[in-house]
Amino acid sequence: MTTAKDMQGRDGAALPNPSAVGLVAVIVAATDGEPRALTVQVEGQAAGRSVGLPAGPLVPEHPTLERGLRAWVERQTHQRLGYVEQLYTFGDRDRQGDEAQGLHSLSVAYLALVREVRPAGLAEASWRNWYRYLPWEDFREGRPAALAEIEPKLLAWAGETGDPKLKRRREDRLSLTFGLCDGAWNEERVLERYELLFEAGLIPEAQGQSGSASPADIAVTGQPMAFDHRRVLATAIGRLRGKIKYRPVVFELMPPTFTLFQLQRTVEALSGTNLHKQNFRRLVAQQGLVEETDGVTSGATGRPARLVRFRREVLLERPAPGFRLRPAKRPA
Repeated sequence: MTTAKDMQGRDGAALPNPSAVGLVAVIVAATDGEPRALTVQVEGQAAGRSVGLPAGPLVPEHPTLERGLRAWVERQTHQRLGYVEQLYTFGDRDRQGDEAQGLHSLSVAYLALVREVRPAGLAEASWRNWYRYLPWEDFREGRPAALAEIEPKLLAWAGETGDPKLKRRREDRLSLTFGLCDGAWNEERVLERYELLFEAGLIPEAQGQSGSASPADIAVTGQPMAFDHRRVLATAIGRLRGKIKYRPVVFELMPPTFTLFQLQRTVEALSGTNLHKQNFRRLVAQQGLVEETDGVTSGATGRPARLVRFRREVLLERPAPGFRLRPAKRPA
């Protein structure tokens, strides 16, 4: 559990604070066709905001940012990280910078892709579906119900100003992010959508660290997180949705062998959209991403399916092509 004690050294003495820098990890797995993020319990937060991402301060014993991050993650979750990349540096003016409460004036976030392993013996660490925090992002079963309530509130927010130029700017942003006002939905603009909801005051984080959410709010705008960790998560989702289109990073989330159906479900889970089966398989074949193995599934729940694996050349050439997503027809 992340507490002020995390600011102490191994002997319990307070560590000097050479900088107000924090490290935050978005650790992603895809299990049974669901996108999941590894979370931890955070003490001293407002009601409904006790869940956050693995995080801790940069301290003198950490020789690098990345090694510091790995140390905090292993300490808090017992998860050893493989693929890690720096995501973003957060230093927005609305951050309180209250280090005693775990929020630093500057935080460096990282994205890690893993295969889910239960955090043994750690009740405060758990895997959670990331759409519980951003429910408006999941179109896999049709248009998210949350949008039916969010969109009228956003349109009302855009129209509440008496300044025609500001009203137009707000409408342009709604078009760019939520596809309103004759715009189109872009699945990569996850952060922009979150920040627009923040600016419009439609989520608890807009009220500062004391902002809490009612069950009715959670059903519409999702479960809030500690500090600004939901913004960090939104940034990671947008980055990953873009990255899978030009790099085969999905490899990090898949077992050594898998079926094309499992691969499609994983890509759909990350992108939040349904893909046309034949188009997806044609794309995978054209890009030469996988090769067949001699194995097949047991067929216990249907016809046996051929097991495939990522080609060795793809794994060695990480900048190789990814998946150019062509969503199935999306409900209006």
